[in-house]
Amino acid sequence: MRISLNWLNEYVTVQLSPQELADALTMAGFEVEDIEDRRTWADGVVVGRVVDRTPHPDADKLSVCVVDIGQADRSTIVCGAANVRADIYVAVATVDTHLPVVDLTIKPRKLRGVPSEGMICSLAELGLAKDSEGIHIFEADELELGQDVRPLLGLDDVILDVTSTANRADALSMVGIAREVAAITGAELRLPVIQRPTVPKGTAAPVISLTDEKACPIYIGTVLKNIQLGPSPQWLQQRLVAAGTRPINNVVDITNYVLLEWGQPLHAFDRDRLPMTDDGLTLGVRYAQPGETLVTLDSQKRQLQPETLLITANDQPVALAGVMGGEATEVHDGTQAILLEAAFFDAAAIRKSARSQGLRTEASARYERGVNPAELGLACDRALQLLQELAGATVVAQTVGTTAFGATIPERVLTLRLNRVTQLLGKVVNLGNTPQALPPETIQQLLETLGCRVAPTDDAGVWAVTVPAYRYRDLEREVDLIEEVARLYGYNHFADTLPQKAVGGYLSVEAALRRRLREAFRAAGLTELLHYSLTKPTSDRQVTLANPLFPEYSALRQDLVDGLIEAYAFNLNQSNGPLNGFEIGHIFWQDEEGIHEAEAVGGIVGGDGRSSQWVTSGQDQPLTWYEAKGILDSVFHRLGLAVDYRADSTDPRFHPGRTASLWVRGRLELGRFGQLHPQLRQQRQLPAEVYVFQLDWSALATCLVPVLQKSVKFAAYSTFPASDRDLAFYAPLEVSVADLTTAMTKAGGKLLESVALFDEYRGKTVPEGQRSLAFRLVYRSPEQTLTDDSVDPVHQKVRAALEKQFGVTLRS
Repeated sequence: MRISLNWLNEYVTVQLSPQELADALTMAGFEVEDIEDRRTWADGVVVGRVVDRTPHPDADKLSVCVVDIGQADRSTIVCGAANVRADIYVAVATVDTHLPVVDLTIKPRKLRGVPSEGMICSLAELGLAKDSEGIHIFEADELELGQDVRPLLGLDDVILDVTSTANRADALSMVGIAREVAAITGAELRLPVIQRPTVPKGTAAPVISLTDEKACPIYIGTVLKNIQLGPSPQWLQQRLVAAGTRPINNVVDITNYVLLEWGQPLHAFDRDRLPMTDDGLTLGVRYAQPGETLVTLDSQKRQLQPETLLITANDQPVALAGVMGGEATEVHDGTQAILLEAAFFDAAAIRKSARSQGLRTEASARYERGVNPAELGLACDRALQLLQELAGATVVAQTVGTTAFGATIPERVLTLRLNRVTQLLGKVVNLGNTPQALPPETIQQLLETLGCRVAPTDDAGVWAVTVPAYRYRDLEREVDLIEEVARLYGYNHFADTLPQKAVGGYLSVEAALRRRLREAFRAAGLTELLHYSLTKPTSDRQVTLANPLFPEYSALRQDLVDGLIEAYAFNLNQSNGPLNGFEIGHIFWQDEEGIHEAEAVGGIVGGDGRSSQWVTSGQDQPLTWYEAKGILDSVFHRLGLAVDYRADSTDPRFHPGRTASLWVRGRLELGRFGQLHPQLRQQRQLPAEVYVFQLDWSALATCLVPVLQKSVKFAAYSTFPASDRDLAFYAPLEVSVADLTTAMTKAGGKLLESVALFDEYRGKTVPEGQRSLAFRLVYRSPEQTLTDDSVDPVHQKVRAALEKQFGVTLRS
């Protein structure tokens, strides 16, 4: 909000310089974005009177003017304005005057051979208008020649552009800023003296109908006649211009003036243009009905939505409540009677209504933050007082409509404890040589300057603080009062305290695990992906939103697989080739027990990622099952996880014969890994073989967190050579290679370094229901070179374990 210091000084005497005031407001929690010193715009510009005007001898569009600026010698000034003439008072920039708005310094010079000393100024050259058709002519009949023009044009002022936080609705008014400045500086607050006008009792009073008791709790409708419409007085126009508002006429200007002064939006209807019936006028506040339209003041025909709040006259829409009036009932040149609206609207209702129409006005901005219902009548009386003084209006009738919500003004009493203030704020350093606690009388005085009523209670060091109505929306708890004490006293006056024992920062176990997991996946060649948690609803198990922004984002994802497939397909469609990626994110689902949330790790690999395929004559070489499994195994190896693969066919999105569930230590399920189902692959037009996995984060944490909490121990590599043995046998088809590997590893003990399958055969020479498998077992000792006498007993133990546990038939 733009704050005029001249206007502000009417309410509170500001002894600080503009820069000091800006610093004080900033320290108190307000942001001063700009200081506009208008006094520099017309420094050296004085009032002059055009004594004579003659055409320029060598230029048709120039005039030679003799101007009296109160000096012994009159000035000759060449002027190019079409509206210059004799016997008018104008603004004259004297020689050596600098006009910063147009960056021009006035120097004596000749224009087409005629000397010119000075310049007759337009409002654009003085910074008061963007464009001017001619020079500015003062309307007064008699002015002192040579006097400074700045007081006449409102340029003896400084404007502060102040931004308040969203919870400070009271700061969107001159009175609110004046209250704040008075509290900061301790100066006396002088609010405008408002006299309530006499309202005669008559039949012209409108009927107020409030159907929604919360959307509009209070509505005041006042009828005024004998309106003398015309320009506002100069002082009022100057204040509006300083605040960034364009003057229109005295009626509209008064409503804007009260909006800026008290923060209470008002609206004036042309009384004779409101729809009337034989029963008179009934003003209503309701939500729009299907098919209704309204042409607003900006000449836009608006299609009204169900959440659009309306002002109606005899049930016909005439304005968007709290946002903008209607064009059909606006005040115009022929207006003789008006109906002044002063209302209190619910902040949420106005926010939805304005959003439904894509509008945000000065009125809606204040209603959305919340206006003060306690001062609604005061603002209305202020407008009526100005209308009587400046527009000659006569108050004919007034009706006040209230609902249950508006019948009583809310009041809040908070308990403030002295020991709690000291605990949160600490000690102050400007009360003596040593820091000490803030005195109780200072705390009470600071709160009283804000308009709070502070009364001691029966408990020592405890106050009952009654919050003023204009701060009701942001002073809700004890800590809010403590914050007010701190910012008014000055944060810079409190002692700095540091923790007694500084502890170095460290990563939590969960954060360390995430880092290790990301490092392992990146090392395997996967790129991290990030998706929205919102997706399309496809299952009853999904958690759906009650108020989604779009139908495509109306449910929470129940796994990571669908998002990974979407990313893979999108990457292909953008001609970026196959995508190998992983994601760590949250998933959600619901069942009979309620809504659940968990964290998961997912990934997708597949396709031919080679940049050139000339070796294969341009043919794709898809990723095989074992290559994809090897990528995942490399991640597990880096994490130190021994994972078993078991056949699985529970998820219809996966290939039924190429999907495995992942298990750790045979009893903890880690997740699922498999190839996408061919039908799904064809439907999404994906490459021949694409593999997806999803891991349970809680299972990963169960396995890896204890390891991360232990110190890392170095294990030396063996410097002795290995001894390998091949083992071939017939095994039943139902026995998995993973089970066989586990049994051999257990039987081989510490001497057995690795087990690897290198051959599988099924054919005529193999017994029915079995397959031929061949493994290579590598033995190594960290202490000595192995001999046959050392290896054979262990190898024989492995063979015996296979025969006993699985009934295999050994071939070697």
